[in-house]
Order: sequence, then structure tokens, then C-alpha cells
Amino acid sequence: MTRILLTGFEPFGSALINPSELVAQRLAHQGLAGAEIITAVLPVAARHAPQQMEELLIRHQPDWCVMLGLAEGRSQISIERVAINLADFRIPDNAGDQLIDAPVIADGPAAYFSTLPVHAMQAASSAAGVPAELSLSAGAYLCNLIFYAARHSCERLGLATRVGFIHLPATPELAVHAARAIPSMSLDSMALGLSAALGVLVTDMAAA
Repeated sequence: MTRILLTGFEPFGSALINPSELVAQRLAHQGLAGAEIITAVLPVAARHAPQQMEELLIRHQPDWCVMLGLAEGRSQISIERVAINLADFRIPDNAGDQLIDAPVIADGPAAYFSTLPVHAMQAASSAAGVPAELSLSAGAYLCNLIFYAARHSCERLGLATRVGFIHLPATPELAVHAARAIPSMSLDSMALGLSAALGVLVTDMAAA
């Protein structure tokens, strides 16, 4: 059985919810044929999240690690391709830290690529009727930081886990209270698209 570590983030900024946390919990509850889904909610805190992520990778030794995060302003599920070694926070994190032009890992490589089958996952979500896109930028906030840190941990520790990050749009509830007009997607649609995308990982392992 394919083991998938699926993480979301706690709410941050002015948002009262984070769809990444809710969707991860929903997918774990509904299950996925051929997969064991392990979920965790990460803190929006640069000083804590990378260590917690590494501990999860070591403890569970998953085949796949798929991290979810919120990107207000995105209109589709966005499957990220690149994590960069840069933390440049537009707002403080939930611990009050605001990193500016700082490396995620001192002396680490400039960037890491996702090791997920990103094209196939995008196609699967779209085939399920949920808009999805490939994205080259995970930003420079906690989403990019944890994506980079998780890839670095796997490289440094020699873990076989394949790692990637997916950004989710705001929910209608978040869009209603946003300071500007932003697109939104229902949790039902997000869960449907992600379930189809994760199904690709099960098929990939079965074919290996």
C-alpha cells in the first residue's frame, strides 16, 4: 500500500481558517483506494515547521510527501514545480518572525525541483473537472520554506520519499471577507481535484 504524508497549515494572518488543513483532514477521512494517508497540520512558524516536517518524514518514511498551503489570489489548484532557497516574508509568521532576504538553509542549493509527477497530477485533477495548473513559484513565505526544507531533509538524510507542494485557492468564506476581490473554490472541489491527483501517486507506485 502506498504511504502518503499529506500536510496542511494552520490559519495565518487575518484568515480564520486554512483550506489546506481542512482539505487534508477531509481526504484522510474519506480515504483513497490503495493508499494510507497520514496527515499533519504544520505551524506557520519558520522556527518550528522545518523541524516538525523532518520528524514526520523520519517517523513515517512515506513514499510520498504532499504539502498543501493557501495562496489567496490563485483561481486553480496550483502544483508547484520549484522551491527556492529564499525566505522573504510579506507579513510576520504566527510566531512573530519576519524573515527578509534570508536563506531557508544556509549554504543550501539555490533551488529544488518537486519530485512528484506534476504533469500527470495536473491532468488528473483537470480530468476530474477541477481546474489545476503547474506553477513555477511557491512564493517566499512559509509554503516555499517548508517545500524547500522538506526536499533538503530528504536529500541530506538519504530518504526515498518523493516530495512536492500544492497551493490551494481561497474558499468562498475567505473570499467574502478579503480586502480585495479574489477568486475562490469550494472545499468539495478542492478535495475532488486533490483526490484525483493523489490517485496518480498510487498508480505510479503500483507500476514501479
